[in-house]
Amino acid sequence: MDVPTLGVEEEFLLAAPDDGRPMPVADEVLGKVGQLADGAAVHRELRATQVEHATGVCTTAAQLRDQLCRGRLALSRAATDAGCALLATGSPVGARRSPAEPLPPDRYARIDAHYGDLAADYEACGCHVHVGVPDADTAVAVVNHLARWLPALLALSANSPFDRGRDTGLHSWRMALQTRFPGSGLAPHARSHAEHLRLVDSLVECGALVDREQTFWLARPSPRYPTVELRVADVPLTVDGTLVQAVLSRALVASALADLERGVEASPLDPQIGSAAVWAATRHGLTGALVDPVRARTLPAADVLADLLRYAEPALQAAGDRELAHRLVQAALRNGTGSAAQRKAGPDGVVAMLAARTVPRVTSLQAGTRGK
Repeated sequence: MDVPTLGVEEEFLLAAPDDGRPMPVADEVLGKVGQLADGAAVHRELRATQVEHATGVCTTAAQLRDQLCRGRLALSRAATDAGCALLATGSPVGARRSPAEPLPPDRYARIDAHYGDLAADYEACGCHVHVGVPDADTAVAVVNHLARWLPALLALSANSPFDRGRDTGLHSWRMALQTRFPGSGLAPHARSHAEHLRLVDSLVECGALVDREQTFWLARPSPRYPTVELRVADVPLTVDGTLVQAVLSRALVASALADLERGVEASPLDPQIGSAAVWAATRHGLTGALVDPVRARTLPAADVLADLLRYAEPALQAAGDRELAHRLVQAALRNGTGSAAQRKAGPDGVVAMLAARTVPRVTSLQAGTRGK
């Protein structure tokens, strides 16, 4: 089985170290970032309270871990120099809103104007995993196969229980925010890349999307790269959380490619059951029952993840990621995701906890999971 390449984009919040209020200082922080790994880059996001680190194209989990660690360290040092903290959280934890900042007349300004207040307070931070595929039609077929497993990946990443100081009762408030936009959730089943583009163009024509690149679907053929882009995850609290998203995403794509080589196409999911599966992951994370959208039934989170690992087993073996994936999934089931850690820290301690755990202490792949 061929092992695809992969790359990761992580979005972070810039916040005041004392109370966690978002700080619109992205340009200053990005101007202070030091040397990154070859092929890696940092960017602004929709709000000036956010920054993104994108790795280069990686072939192994060890290479990816190194780039993730170096990116987080570089951004954290730059944030400190700018008087703020770098926080890996899917939604702001500080009770105060950040001051509105003027946007340059670019794509982000058009998004603000298009969606009004829906976008005005959108400071959600996600993690996107790109996995290489042979061509655009194959990318669409792979996305069809991925739909079953995307809610499980969301639950595994859940890291946004708070909304500006308020406990929302959800494990991924980021996903709740994202679903208010058109073009969100599980992508509609498509039979070809041409059909996929016709749907996207129709949404643009109808005024639901600003442009072709603006869909919020949880997995899609990348409009820029020869990849499938999984956009389902909250930005994980730790490097390990991102690493497990990446290796599982790659294994699921590789498994889908193997199915397609055998002539096995994915059957369309019931859209309402798919939405129910995303909702269960948004609400419960790993703490309650998840929905298997193929069986249309609830199962314990551990059982859903066990099914995912069984399906992806040959691909994980081929990439040398089996032991890593099992270890990190079991650690998440045992210790909880970032949302559990945020609630445990509580309103008074969550900013310090996020600032400390966002920055990795070690970079070795064999160094265990604690503290990274």
